Amino acid sequence: MFPKSEYQRIYTGSLINVQFLQTVLQDQGINSITRDDMKSGVIAGFGGGLPDHIQLFVKKIDQEKALTIVKKNLA
Repeated sequence: MFPKSEYQRIYTGSLINVQFLQTVLQDQGINSITRDDMKSGVIAGFGGGLPDHIQLFVKKIDQEKALTIVKKNLA
């Protein structure tokens, strides 16, 4: 069994929006990670995922603050 992740997905969208949000979150002291299933599939040698479907994750302890920042900057 896999251990529970300490990260929570807070946004899914285009690479441009995700990079923008990462910069804004970093400015507020919140680290984030991304997941791009399409890019991972291409690197592995098979198709998969959707273009402009990049997932943005933050630590669960930062989730509320990060969601507020996302809503404010993408409204």
